[in-house]
Amino acid sequence: MHRNILSCNAAQDRPGNATLSKKMRPVTRQNEEQFGETNSEGEVMISFKKGASATRRDFLKTAAAAGAGLSMPAIVSSSVLASSGEINIMMWSDYLPESFVNGFTDKTGIKINFTGIGSNEEIINKLKATNGEGFDIVSPTVNRNLLWAELGLLQPFDMSKVALDKVNPSMALGETHWNFDGKGVFWLPHIWGTEGIAWRTDAFVPGGEFPSYYDVWDEANAGKTMGRGHSMLLGLGLGLEGRGELEPGSMWAAYESPEKMDEVWTKVVEAAIAKKPNIKLIWNDADTQKNGLLNEGVIVGQTWDGPPLALKTAGEPVMYRAPKEGAMAWVDGLAMPTGAKNIDQIYAFIETAYDAKLAGEAIKTHGYNSPVIGAAEFGGEIYAKNFADAYPGEALDSLNAWPAEAPWYSEKRTEYTNKFLSA
Repeated sequence: MHRNILSCNAAQDRPGNATLSKKMRPVTRQNEEQFGETNSEGEVMISFKKGASATRRDFLKTAAAAGAGLSMPAIVSSSVLASSGEINIMMWSDYLPESFVNGFTDKTGIKINFTGIGSNEEIINKLKATNGEGFDIVSPTVNRNLLWAELGLLQPFDMSKVALDKVNPSMALGETHWNFDGKGVFWLPHIWGTEGIAWRTDAFVPGGEFPSYYDVWDEANAGKTMGRGHSMLLGLGLGLEGRGELEPGSMWAAYESPEKMDEVWTKVVEAAIAKKPNIKLIWNDADTQKNGLLNEGVIVGQTWDGPPLALKTAGEPVMYRAPKEGAMAWVDGLAMPTGAKNIDQIYAFIETAYDAKLAGEAIKTHGYNSPVIGAAEFGGEIYAKNFADAYPGEALDSLNAWPAEAPWYSEKRTEYTNKFLSA
């Protein structure tokens, strides 16, 4: 999990039918799409790509039409759903809670063989090693499209077998951003969320309504913080911008060219190395984040939304909130490797993943959000409260969509991250 973006530009690490942002901040000059506008009735519209916008009412209309059997493709044959079988899935480690796995197996008779991962790089490296063999579904983040287009390790979906009208159309970016060489849709939306700040409510109090990415690096919290290598460097940069120690907009401008990235990230990594003794824990998966807050003495950390919200739901003294610099938003998807074998089972899985009830039950457990229309209605009151706590006031208006990553950017970021981690 991930993790990176709710929107990509055309070139391109909470409710299920989410009312996201009135104006999600564009992050590069090329990425000019706004995530949402407000209509004459004051409803927040969502548009993560040019030309695609809809209100909550529109989404509910779509869901109603689907329920009435209108414009629905023929999905999976009854023989498949009645039969046993297996499917091999490589996905972010906490994305398949027991409620969903049991619901899928009960519905289809299909067994899930699950391999958990904590980064997009793990997906890529495993598929490179097997030349696309061994897995039926993987879960890349939407802004990694430029890299996947070059790899040749995925195959397009048969969209006659996918009920895409069951998901928020603003997140259905496969045709526009994952249509490699005009061969079709190589990516489907699955789960979305953000990266922000989590803390122990019994040990840390933010300096205002919103925490800051800089809290992770602050001397006041030395030895009691955590983050993920590359994204905490981005967070530090945003924090330094907010403090006036780095030119505003520098971190997003770094995506524009290798020269600009070198200029910006050299400064950030120098600051990070100087403050590295303040960091207690480096995480790379959901369990490590949870353990840090529960057992490792971490009082504040830069985290995904899901792990701390799952702890909060379980009654632990943990809070997650978008920081004042803006949370980093992402969408993780479903993709089919070239070596996928269990094709019918893949479409059975997609059909189940787009079941509003099961998707809603899942978000109760993992703490992220679903793009499935109506899923939030099955998320329950605790999920709704957690969402409100995470994004109070104008927080949704300030989400940062991670830009599409050119291969050169990913490579240079890894070099800078390793320099920090090895210091």
